[in-house]
Amino acid sequence: MNGSINRMSAVVSIVKDPEREVPMGVRRVALFAVLMFVNLSAVAFAQAPCPGIHVKILNIENSTGTVACALFESPVGFPTEFLHSATNVMIIKIRKAQARCDFEDIPPGMYAMVVIHDANMNGKLDTNLLGIPKEGYGFSNDAKGLIGAPSFSAASFTYDGQNIDLTMSLHY
Repeated sequence: MNGSINRMSAVVSIVKDPEREVPMGVRRVALFAVLMFVNLSAVAFAQAPCPGIHVKILNIENSTGTVACALFESPVGFPTEFLHSATNVMIIKIRKAQARCDFEDIPPGMYAMVVIHDANMNGKLDTNLLGIPKEGYGFSNDAKGLIGAPSFSAASFTYDGQNIDLTMSLHY
């Protein structure tokens, strides 16, 4: 029994030995270094929470109405039937003649985009009797058609699933 007490007191004396104890300042610095490493590694290896297609709309004539951004994944309904045929549609209020559409969680693939300035908020691109648009419009790749709207293939772009920033100009 006396031997076990000696072993126990030896263990206690090692733990509580002031010559072997790590100073408080060194422990704080070590803890701080560990916390910084954990925090920095989380930032360094972090990705954006939702990669997507981010579109800045340029040349908006005024702040009246809304901007409609329509993302198509096929030529079906492109570009006129955006409310019925587009994969994703975003309608946003114009603020200080500026607008931005952010499409997130979009799978990789081939897409084309059309943007209209719906000044009277009727959900369509208004045209005159000859079919010429009376409101602003734009297409990805700044595509233009010879007579009428451009084709899906002229406006299409490849999206790889990562963040992509596009700028689209409106034409009036």
